[in-house]
Amino acid sequence: MKAIRRFTVRPVLPDPLRPLSDLARNLRWSWHDGTRDLFRSVDPERWAAAGCDPVRLLGSVPPTRLAELAGDQLFLDRLTAVTDDLRDYLTGDRWYQSRTDDLPAAIAYFSPEFGITAALPQYSGGLGILAGDHLKAASDLGVPLIGVGLLYRHGYFRQSLSRDGWQQEHYPVLDPNELPLLPLKEPDGTTAHVTLALPGGRSLHARVWLAQVGRIPLLLLDSDVEENDLGERGVTDRLYGGGSEHRLLQEMLLGIGGVRAVRTYCRLTGHPAPEVFHTNEGHAGFLGLERIAELRADGLDFAAALEAVRAGTVFTTHTPVPAGIDRFDRELVARHFGTGAELPGIEVERILRLGMETYPGGEPNLFNMAVMGLRLAQRANGVSLLHGQVSREMFAGLWPGFDPAEVPITSVTNGVHAPTWVAPEVFRLGARKIGVERAEEALTVGDSDRWDSVADIADREIWELRRSLRELLVMEVRERLRASWRQRGAGTAELGWIDRVLDPDVLTIGFARRVPSYKRLTLMLRDKDRLMELLLHPERPVQIVVAGKAHPADEGGKRLIQELVRFADDPRVRHRIVFLPDYGMAMAQKLYPGCDIWLNNPLRPLEACGTSGMKAALNGCLNLSVLDGWWDEWFQPDFGWAIPTADGSGTDPDRRDAIEAAALYDLLEQRVTPRFYERGESGLPDRWLEMVRHTLSSLGPKVLAGRMVREYVERLYAPAASAHRAMDPRAARELAEWKARVRAAWSGVSVDHVETSDAQATAELGTTLGLRVRVNLGDLGPDDVEVQAVSGRVDEEDRITDASAVPLKPSGAPDQEGRWVYEGPLSLDRTGPFGYTVRILPAHRLLASGAELGLLAVPSDDLVAAAGLLMR
Repeated sequence: MKAIRRFTVRPVLPDPLRPLSDLARNLRWSWHDGTRDLFRSVDPERWAAAGCDPVRLLGSVPPTRLAELAGDQLFLDRLTAVTDDLRDYLTGDRWYQSRTDDLPAAIAYFSPEFGITAALPQYSGGLGILAGDHLKAASDLGVPLIGVGLLYRHGYFRQSLSRDGWQQEHYPVLDPNELPLLPLKEPDGTTAHVTLALPGGRSLHARVWLAQVGRIPLLLLDSDVEENDLGERGVTDRLYGGGSEHRLLQEMLLGIGGVRAVRTYCRLTGHPAPEVFHTNEGHAGFLGLERIAELRADGLDFAAALEAVRAGTVFTTHTPVPAGIDRFDRELVARHFGTGAELPGIEVERILRLGMETYPGGEPNLFNMAVMGLRLAQRANGVSLLHGQVSREMFAGLWPGFDPAEVPITSVTNGVHAPTWVAPEVFRLGARKIGVERAEEALTVGDSDRWDSVADIADREIWELRRSLRELLVMEVRERLRASWRQRGAGTAELGWIDRVLDPDVLTIGFARRVPSYKRLTLMLRDKDRLMELLLHPERPVQIVVAGKAHPADEGGKRLIQELVRFADDPRVRHRIVFLPDYGMAMAQKLYPGCDIWLNNPLRPLEACGTSGMKAALNGCLNLSVLDGWWDEWFQPDFGWAIPTADGSGTDPDRRDAIEAAALYDLLEQRVTPRFYERGESGLPDRWLEMVRHTLSSLGPKVLAGRMVREYVERLYAPAASAHRAMDPRAARELAEWKARVRAAWSGVSVDHVETSDAQATAELGTTLGLRVRVNLGDLGPDDVEVQAVSGRVDEEDRITDASAVPLKPSGAPDQEGRWVYEGPLSLDRTGPFGYTVRILPAHRLLASGAELGLLAVPSDDLVAAAGLLMR
């Protein structure tokens, strides 16, 4: 019989054990060994059965065991120690509190997904794991962040395989009362709600749940409430599910409802109001519209409110391809805003202009969430150096006339939260050398360039640790593989071979990630015979563990999985290569430490960052990767191997795959496996261990989320907070009026004449030329602009490739025709082909970048030809 209603019966903890409830509700347990060990000791078997989730554990422990623990003084002493440690962690000063800068009082961080722990499955892949690591690192550093997301009742999906290897999706219902969450409550005890207006007089209601991530509150909005009709209840049903309108409603709830939830949380708790709003990818971009509406209600017009909102907004883009961005039909967006819908105080045309692709190459009828995010943020970044470059090129149309290098999108390379991803065995080895406190500090704050203490660890200790981690992985793989085959319909009698799958003494390669086509899951299968030779080599075999999910609508990705699974099912190699379904955080935490090589072979430059290799590196795993994302930035031969790329414009995709697969096989055969199996005088693989040591000591500190969050604070949050404070209503009106005046007058701005004190065709290094420029500023004045000399090396097409800009100064008053003369020095500071030009940019003290308005004036082609501006 099926129950007509489901609810969770909570245990009543004896008074001495009441602190267990607080420990279970703060997700710091997900990265704090001491807290997890305490819960494990409550009942080890139930702990494992509960998936290492304290909330589920406490719901299953019988009263007799609880009574026994309440009388166990040793356990109570441990409980007190862990409780005191959490209190000190939550209340003590940390890195942020030690800063003397004028930092923001609070930052709101919006993301469509958060990967905190497997016990709160609200993530699909790298974006969510990155967001979770961002919150955890912010907590460790004491950064006053408020996280904002949605609570999906089905999460992403659970994956299994059919007998023939086809991906199957399952959507188990998540009961918030069984998750480490609490409802945000109003003073009268009712649950806090936010409401959005929908077309046709309907409303979308959502309750607010609170997950406590260490010091960081994470607000999750849930539309599955009785006040909603059936359609609206399903808005937060699945992560990245449904059609366009479904996604639009999710993103309106995340952005607009998220701001309202933050305001409610601050009202109820006294938390400082955010001075900075960080939009993690375009999904939450509507948050800027809600903040504009707030300011309009306070008396600002739209243009001034837009400037005030932009000043305190940071936008992070994570995608290197336009296809990865959410885009909606113009009419769909228009229907959900304005009179009779949401934000009626803002003209619909103004909203649409923020997101429309009104630039060369854009589709004018599409509303682009990333474009809106960039237009609503004064500061933007990609997530690796290479991705920053790709993003500047991809969005250059928003800043016409500027070279991509000057597009105002910087980069902050992602990092990973070491306490989450470093195996306890690895941490304990480090702690034995430098102490627990110093080890924790090194992994969280991440303010050193090198971990020199790694040099004090003996080779044999490292090698024995690596083998033990490999052995743990082998056991984990066999257990998961057996469960997978049972799901596929195999009987126990068919599964005896699984006891021989993998070998703890064989070089182990890991490959686990989402399965879009550009990540090339099956590149390793390009030459199956050659791969078989690698797997079955009599002296230097390799073994491969593969995992990953394809989006439910991605038939191509599912075919790639099926192709890999069918190869791995071959009785000749199934003891050497396995595919594990249902990749998630719990699997990843076992997989990264147990691998010797982490393989990554995307199509360059389509991997924005790719943090899985970072997590592996922190456990002493070497990377074997295409030079993309973070690996392009930090690769050194000491850390692993770079797979050569065949990315020339004349190389078709099939030939490119063939070339890069051959390069991968060559590396494995000629360089990777010989180094792993080669033994020195000590009987150990000395050269391999030296690479492991370099990876830990030199690469480890770079890949930390602590380093990443400190960069966000110093380079983006602090400047955004300063800009927010400067942008009071008077300043916002001033800037908006100035921008309107400059845009209206810009057609009258021109460079009319350029001359130098020495017009020789050649010049010596170190020479300084005098530059004299006559410009027409039309209705603008020198206070409205900056006239610059831009110089540097030039390429074969006479384009300046490494430009440096020097401002010129006005000389005297305008002439009778109203033109101004600007003068300044031009230093010939580089040898070889050298060139310069002159340009005029808008200038105002409240601009974050001279490119902000996307306006500039440069010499006409005729003037350039007459001036002879190129020197060789």
